[in-house]
Amino acid sequence: MSLPAQIAQHYRAVFFGGNWTEVNLRDTLAGVSWQQATARVGSLNTIAALVYHIGYYLRTQLRVLQGGALTGSDRESFDHPPIQSAEDWETLLTTTWADAEAAARLIEQLPELQLSEIFFAEQYGTWYRNLHGAIEHAHYHLGQIVVVKKLL
Repeated sequence: MSLPAQIAQHYRAVFFGGNWTEVNLRDTLAGVSWQQATARVGSLNTIAALVYHIGYYLRTQLRVLQGGALTGSDRESFDHPPIQSAEDWETLLTTTWADAEAAARLIEQLPELQLSEIFFAEQYGTWYRNLHGAIEHAHYHLGQIVVVKKLL
């Protein structure tokens, strides 16, 4: 299996399962209602805000994988649209799953040599670093989601 295919597999695993931690976003969020997703526990981020945040960086990276510009702002990364119904919550989840799969498909198609090239600008390091960084970022916030869910 090529290195890009292995990275894509790892990328999918944090969203859909099959990783060493045996925890993933889709299974963790299964059965979470929109009310639970928007419930605040102290000063912690809500589950919905964390899912949006993971998806925000996913979409930012997806645009680059599609040949677009790297656009995004840390300030906006938690500013999700209001979740006021089951439909709103399901839309956020469906979008996140679709974007994760689209990114994984594009990662699989990367030429292996591109992994050592600069990701958009020198300050961001290589493609390899950024793709793995997104996986680490998703795992980090997945852990927060698990904790918030338990506290609820």
